[in-house]
Amino acid sequence: MSESTDSTIHRALGLTDTEAADIAEILGREPNHLELALYAVMWSEHCSYKSSRIHLRRLPTEGEGVLVGPGENAGVMDVGDGIAAAIRIESHNHPSFIEPAQGAATGVGGILRDIFTMGARPIATMDPLRFGPLDDARSRWVAEGVVAGISAYGNSVGVPNVGGEVVFDACYQGNPLVNVLCLGVLPTDRLVLGAATGQGNLAVLLGSATGRDGIGGVSVLASAGFDEGSEDKRPAVQVGDPFEEKRLIEACLTLLDAGLVVGIQDLGGAGLACATSETASRGGVGMDVDVTAVPRREDGMEPFEVMTSESQERMLAIVTPDGLDEVLRLCARWEVAATVIGKVTEGGRLRIRDGFDGEVLADVPASSLHDAAPLYDRPRAAPADRAARTAADPGVPDAADCGAIVLDQLCDASWVYSQYDHQLFLNTVEAPGGDAAVLRLKHPTTGVDTGRGLALTTDGNHRWCAVDPRLGTAATVAESVMNLACVGARPIAVVNCLNFGNPEHPEVMWQLSEAIDGLADACRAFGLPVVGGNVSLYNETAGTDIDPTPVVGLLGLVDSLDRRPPSVGLVEGHRLVLLGADPGGSLAGSRWAADAGAPRLGVLDPLDLLAVTKVAGLVREVVADGIASGVHDVAEGGLGRALAEMAVRTGVGATVTGVEGPAALLCETPGRVVVCLPGDAVADLLARAEAAGVAARELGDAGGDRLVVEGLVDEALADATAAWRDRLPTALDGPVIQA
Repeated sequence: MSESTDSTIHRALGLTDTEAADIAEILGREPNHLELALYAVMWSEHCSYKSSRIHLRRLPTEGEGVLVGPGENAGVMDVGDGIAAAIRIESHNHPSFIEPAQGAATGVGGILRDIFTMGARPIATMDPLRFGPLDDARSRWVAEGVVAGISAYGNSVGVPNVGGEVVFDACYQGNPLVNVLCLGVLPTDRLVLGAATGQGNLAVLLGSATGRDGIGGVSVLASAGFDEGSEDKRPAVQVGDPFEEKRLIEACLTLLDAGLVVGIQDLGGAGLACATSETASRGGVGMDVDVTAVPRREDGMEPFEVMTSESQERMLAIVTPDGLDEVLRLCARWEVAATVIGKVTEGGRLRIRDGFDGEVLADVPASSLHDAAPLYDRPRAAPADRAARTAADPGVPDAADCGAIVLDQLCDASWVYSQYDHQLFLNTVEAPGGDAAVLRLKHPTTGVDTGRGLALTTDGNHRWCAVDPRLGTAATVAESVMNLACVGARPIAVVNCLNFGNPEHPEVMWQLSEAIDGLADACRAFGLPVVGGNVSLYNETAGTDIDPTPVVGLLGLVDSLDRRPPSVGLVEGHRLVLLGADPGGSLAGSRWAADAGAPRLGVLDPLDLLAVTKVAGLVREVVADGIASGVHDVAEGGLGRALAEMAVRTGVGATVTGVEGPAALLCETPGRVVVCLPGDAVADLLARAEAAGVAARELGDAGGDRLVVEGLVDEALADATAAWRDRLPTALDGPVIQA
């Protein structure tokens, strides 16, 4: 091995002088260029979580049903009947800003591989998306490209997209957020982990050939902010092939069903460098890799390019020599390339060789790449103006303006989700547009319907978290719990995608630490384990950080799916009841405050997590018993928006009384649900609420062609429907700017 002679190489690769010194100490010598490249990608922020790991340890990760927690490719929960559910959420923020369609598409491809790596068949995806404002032409171009990329990849590979979010806000103008969640199911006995074991076993590379696309892709792009030269990073974005992914899914599941795989790992961030070092490290073994054996689609690739390329649709399987012929045969049946590129060794060393018996090009401890990255307890400091912002009052709008405010907040997201196929597999019971998605739970091997359901939701609220990241994150989890309750599901597990700015800014690290504590507070209160997640840092452009945006994904179980859950809607002649205590009325962090030019001001209302638990339990009971004709939680936009959304989705108006002023109409404190039900069922619901210790009161009636909240709102239903239906298509019909 030749040694590095240029002391600036490590800096060009993104390593600090201290990190380079640490690497030399680990190796007992100066590293060469290839070794530095391996450490650069594996010790990047995206791959190592070096700025966040010390904080993530505070999250609760154990609980009933947890089969696999954080640290593997996906979390896995036992959901009964011999079935496990694998769930994962990831970000592809930076690649999607540079190249929206391919960045988003390969984000979908990567999350799918995280799921079937565990032995699970992907059955659903969700996509929480955030873009710059609709009046910005570049933001519209990014949004259109991202949606097109998700649609093209997901529809082609054949996995339904069953929900998500779309948010437009100025803080994402230079840094969109593209988060993707995936859910899969597997027989519990098919669970496989990403570990290499058995000296002499073979490392087989499955799938696409390796190219220069994606070299330093997410591992590098996600470890630095954007500046004026960011467009030059477009070649680092991976290029996806959904049809290759589909073949790869089927080939891998076939190999797993045949018992031919000892361990398996997808090639995502950091490519082969990650897959080889992680599988070896997890298994406590070493691995020799023949870099010349890796199939390539470009000539003249250097070893460091081959090892760090993030080309898509590739998996690394550990198989026994005796099983190799059958592995190759089954892969050929699915038209998936399979090549032996390495072998498991003893001693814990990852050696990159020029030929299996050729020169050793790199020789490092596998564990030093996987889990020996430095841990940074970066400086944390609350914003310098926090006290002044907390003392400020965002104000309250005039009652006369409330109707226009409610209509201005309505936005039908079907322009996004109508481009996705959400009925693949015919499992989808509750489609996009509701509070949460619901899927039939079928046995992944036999296809037998268990009579139960899986529910999914993703939620985030940067406005709440900009005011108070700890309380705002806890409130986000509470909103997710309420969303699941509205479809009759009890939550069983949490995954999270923590999207923050530059961790070298003390304010950002304070936000991250506070948000993690808020997530931990809520999860402990609800008895929920955090089974996986993702941290996306350096979401900044030209030194300006995004607002803190933790996104949570909740997995829930519907214990008896004998009827479709009530929709977000109203029924003519039915009554409306509000469950949950009236909040304090603070408009801090609300959509109204942001639109009025007063974001980040004031104090969020206190959050009673025990009260939320009681409301959620009652709502689940009501949904399960089938007495509700419509259900919707109160969240962004407050009670006014919740009522308006129920009205416009079904074309039925409402007349409501007893809302005490604009603050009560627009306050967004979670833990409240509007229930629409027949008049003769109201007394029973109020009695149930009293028995459960849940505040409840009648709001009014559903019916007519107007939306009326006495003293505050009086709008024609036709006007509300037009505002809701037309806002997004009209805005996206304008010109776009590519770059």
